[in-house]
Amino acid sequence: MNVNQFQQELITYAHSIGIDKIGFASSDPFRELKNRLKRQQELGYQSGFEEPDLDKRTVPSLLLNEAESIISIAIAYPSRMENAPQGKKGERRGIFARASWGIDYHTVLRDRLAKLELFIAQHVEDAQTRSMVDTGELSDRAVAERAGIGWSAKNCSIITPEFGSYVYLGEIITNIPFAPDTPMEDECGDCRLCLDVCPTGALIEGGQLNAQRCIAYLTQTKTFLPDEFRTKIGNRIYGCDTCQTVCPKNKGKFNMHQIDFQPDPEIAKPLLVPLLKMSNKEFKSKFGHVSGSWRGKKPIQRNAILALAHFKEESAIPDLIDLLQKDERPVIRGTAAWAIGKIGTSEGMDALQNALKVENDPEVIEEIHKGLSFETIH
Repeated sequence: MNVNQFQQELITYAHSIGIDKIGFASSDPFRELKNRLKRQQELGYQSGFEEPDLDKRTVPSLLLNEAESIISIAIAYPSRMENAPQGKKGERRGIFARASWGIDYHTVLRDRLAKLELFIAQHVEDAQTRSMVDTGELSDRAVAERAGIGWSAKNCSIITPEFGSYVYLGEIITNIPFAPDTPMEDECGDCRLCLDVCPTGALIEGGQLNAQRCIAYLTQTKTFLPDEFRTKIGNRIYGCDTCQTVCPKNKGKFNMHQIDFQPDPEIAKPLLVPLLKMSNKEFKSKFGHVSGSWRGKKPIQRNAILALAHFKEESAIPDLIDLLQKDERPVIRGTAAWAIGKIGTSEGMDALQNALKVENDPEVIEEIHKGLSFETIH
């Protein structure tokens, strides 16, 4: 087999099945990355969603014995929504981050990677492959950077010249010795807009993120949101795009060509109040196909409550009181109590006083007191 010739055939095939960029990298250990990840662990900056074994994250040969190279792919997703509905008083809306528009990207990229693996298997005898997207052991960004897909930016995204940072990444480790591509020069320069506008200061410095403070991470947690972040998430119910939307390299990058990722405006920007009492079945039926549903409905509902507090939406008070009185989940009852106090109607304050008489959960009682403490502010 002529490897160079097959590499060109693979590139052509990749583009034909809707892969926007493909690059090739060596399977050498990611030594510098390992040092960085070790530092992140020591500082407590990791989200906890990552593979804990640093060797598996940085030594490709531990994942595929005869690893020779890694194929990196990128698929662009849209940065704008056509016919986006506008929220208004009485009809407030939340927003899912762009990475949760359209069909779950894990599904789409796995399909494309499976097609690439099949193509390789059909053309190369004894080919070995192992693919992964996002939840795999390797760092998608480190692979993409080495494979020349884009440069690793200060906002911890890979930025491509063609699509900006609005790309999903995946990779295939293989025993085929493909010729490696050249990594790109960093083009962030002196710009530090992403660091300056991060709502929670999660971007510590260029390329270093404290995931524990990142809104994208916080919106996916299932416990009470720490007090300091409650007024910072706005109407975001899943994810955060701020460090991407301010990036000059993303200006004019709309990426509307991938049909799978075209957003349904009523799903990407849903009304908040109907979210509050959705059953699991209703939630799966409406949101089950988007990546933002992976943690279930509870974080989305908690964030919707906080968004209603952000808008000080008085019309939501009866629904919030209902949650406070009847919901079985302490996080939802407690967050509703905090939101009722933040919105601050007399009806709401009365409900908080009444709830104090019957609530048994210590954390919820604490949230009721927080809600009542807003009365002196209003």
